[in-house]
Amino acid sequence: MANKKYRGIERKQARWGFLFVLPSMLFFSLFNFYPIINAFYTSFFDKRALSKLAPKFVGLGNYERLFRLSTAANPLSFYNSLRATLVFTLGTFIPLLVLSLILAVFISNLSNNRAKKFLQISYYAPAVLSSVVAATIWMIIFDPRGLGNQWVNGLLHTPGVDRRWLVDPVMEQVSTMIIYFWKYIGYFVILFITGLASIPPTIYEAAIIDGANKNQTFWRITLPLLKPTVVLVSVMAMLQCLKTFSTQYMIYTNGAPRAPINVITFNIYVTGIQQQYLGRASAMSVVLFIMMMLLTLLQFKTTKSENVDY
Repeated sequence: MANKKYRGIERKQARWGFLFVLPSMLFFSLFNFYPIINAFYTSFFDKRALSKLAPKFVGLGNYERLFRLSTAANPLSFYNSLRATLVFTLGTFIPLLVLSLILAVFISNLSNNRAKKFLQISYYAPAVLSSVVAATIWMIIFDPRGLGNQWVNGLLHTPGVDRRWLVDPVMEQVSTMIIYFWKYIGYFVILFITGLASIPPTIYEAAIIDGANKNQTFWRITLPLLKPTVVLVSVMAMLQCLKTFSTQYMIYTNGAPRAPINVITFNIYVTGIQQQYLGRASAMSVVLFIMMMLLTLLQFKTTKSENVDY
């Protein structure tokens, strides 16, 4: 009887819990799942924005057009957008992951609590800023008379040289990577610090008693136990880099975006908003969505292992 009564209470709690969660689920579905489904549906039509004509069903025509007309010779093609996105992602994702882990370990090992808090706040402060504000700050730094040229010329002892941060194709890509890195590294540092704090100190004490040095402690204890946080940060950083838009939008001047910063999201904006080809833009969105899903699944599969108990 007691078990049946307990099960009845559990069911009532589950029903009430579902009722409380239902509004949030509906809200989430309306603003997240519906746009995804609508993008898939629109990608099969030749649909124009602000047009009174009915959308024309073209099947896979939009997808075929993306890859058929995408050539390296056309700097604004989908092929070049894909390449620009992958270059930006690799150039930003790897330094974000590695350096945020190093900084988190350094901050966690500090004995001065005031220094810890100061560094955590200092690194996290740029993450509070919007991408537009962050890009504006760095555009001032990258000005020919700005601090960017002064810092680099001071390090290389080349006074008066303009590095053409926002003009040269290579430097333009480097500029967007620097802006993104500066804005988001503090966020991932905090995630790593949280993960490090969850590791019991007794494990380190036992390792020191057994004669392990700092390098052995990091590679044999810290990194394996930090693996769930590493996977979380790597997935979040990769997705954040793949859907970059604001930084590239702020850097480009007038007219069509230049090939080095014409990432997929930027190409979607130009195609769907400026040129008003909603069907083609939706097809690009679907390709980006599938690419993000595949890369995320690949990361989970390559990092899959047994849970570590401690």
